[in-house]
Amino acid sequence: MTTEREIDQILVERVQRGDKKAFELLVSKYQRKLMRLVSRLVYDQAEAEDVVQEAFIKAYRALPNFRGESAFYTWLYRIGVNTAKNHLVTQGRRAPTSTEADVEEAETFIEADGLRDINTPESLLASKQIAETVNAAMSALPEELRNAITLREIEGLSYDEIAEVMLCPIGTVRSRIFRAREAIAERLRPILGTNLDQRW
Repeated sequence: MTTEREIDQILVERVQRGDKKAFELLVSKYQRKLMRLVSRLVYDQAEAEDVVQEAFIKAYRALPNFRGESAFYTWLYRIGVNTAKNHLVTQGRRAPTSTEADVEEAETFIEADGLRDINTPESLLASKQIAETVNAAMSALPEELRNAITLREIEGLSYDEIAEVMLCPIGTVRSRIFRAREAIAERLRPILGTNLDQRW
């Protein structure tokens, strides 16, 4: 059985040998995922589309040097995140950076996979109010926290992959995800009626 990573590597090798169709396959495979990621950083739809297009152009130009040390999509997401950050800087809209929290606290946090496993009724989960609250909470997060929680909960990347994309230690990733979940939980508590000592 061939894994997704192996399939991507085969396509990458075909692109490196001059097969443009293979790159089109990679673009069609990851375009929506990359757009979802970039949209969490660049809110204007047209600008986000431009950033995604620019990220794919950068990826195509850099592909001859891609050696497969990381998965293709991890490498592509890193290019996408960096392109989005550069775009925000050139627009004078740099997102606020966060201060590092106590990594110990994050390391000892019992993994509840917070956002993924909310045990509320489906009707509650589908509620427009909750969706709006989560989106507002995500938008209000500092850039590093928003990136980390997006890569984990929306893109489904592992902690190792997120550390690779964000170029930081895994402890920092855990800390950022913990803090992002806490901030979102804080916004959801009045709606869900949970206590301060209760996570979900």
